[in-house]
Amino acid sequence: MADYAPSPEYRDSGPYKLGVLLVNSGTPDSLTGSGVRAFLRGLLRDRRTIELSRAIWCPLLYFIILPLRPRRVLPKYRRVWTPEGSPLLVWSLRLRELLEARLAEDSSTQVAVELGMLYSTPGVSAGLERLRAAGAQRLVVLPLFPQYSGTTTAAAYDQVGTELRNWRFLPELRYINDYHLDPLYLDGLAASVREHRAANPGGEHLLMSFHGIPARYTEDGDPYLRKCEATAAALAERLQLGTEDWSVSFQSRVGFDRWLAPYTGDALKSLAARGIRVLDVICPGFAVDCLETVDEIGHEYAELFHAGGGKLRYIPALNASEAQLALLAGLIHRHARQLS
Repeated sequence: MADYAPSPEYRDSGPYKLGVLLVNSGTPDSLTGSGVRAFLRGLLRDRRTIELSRAIWCPLLYFIILPLRPRRVLPKYRRVWTPEGSPLLVWSLRLRELLEARLAEDSSTQVAVELGMLYSTPGVSAGLERLRAAGAQRLVVLPLFPQYSGTTTAAAYDQVGTELRNWRFLPELRYINDYHLDPLYLDGLAASVREHRAANPGGEHLLMSFHGIPARYTEDGDPYLRKCEATAAALAERLQLGTEDWSVSFQSRVGFDRWLAPYTGDALKSLAARGIRVLDVICPGFAVDCLETVDEIGHEYAELFHAGGGKLRYIPALNASEAQLALLAGLIHRHARQLS
């Protein structure tokens, strides 16, 4: 017989408290080799991340990647680490705090907001347990991945489902699949570009860099590529950019597999060869800033473009801005109505 966890006191009359779980990917819990190794182990052993046979992948992971990669990655985390910790965690926690306050102002229903990281702490299970302890009997799960992918959004669903298997009294549940064409999302991105360029004139081209995934995932049906392309086209239209004024690329490639192209590094070389000297880069697939934006784009690729004679200017993620709060609050209100 299943060993179900105790449920909070049952209430047969409303209003039932609404719970919101924000989900993000994760980050090392500490600025140490062991912290980086633990994060990478969780990320790279997830079948959603790497769809290879375990017989092939596990020896590579445990005998080659995990012994070597943390030493290469740790200096990058040192460059972006803040006094409060990893920027991804700092911004995610700040967003949770401000969103909960925003929802309390906008709604007559009590709303509890928690954060769950897929591969670090606080974990998805811990976030759900806190919502359960708060009495939430209606639940909205909002992965902070604007463009759906099996590598991210589906991984969030997996972990939520695994935790709820242990609950005796299940909440009403609503998943938010993605928001890649939500008007408030696009408006927020467009405003950030306009504000950046007003303060820093002279940008000659806008590169939209998304996190990559193996190309075969899209060939097997993952809709991520077309969602990224749809976001980019809609953002370019809002900004009234000509076809030569913007482009799309994919970053953060790992291993030797063929990933979505063009790779951001190759795109930078092509733009430099075209004579672009002042390049603005935005990463629409990242809700908050993290290693991949602050260091990979803002440091490594900025140096690469500078070596080619140009200047790369990174446009920060929406983070905990008013535009992001309005977007997420709007999404939650809209989906919560489906639970009413």
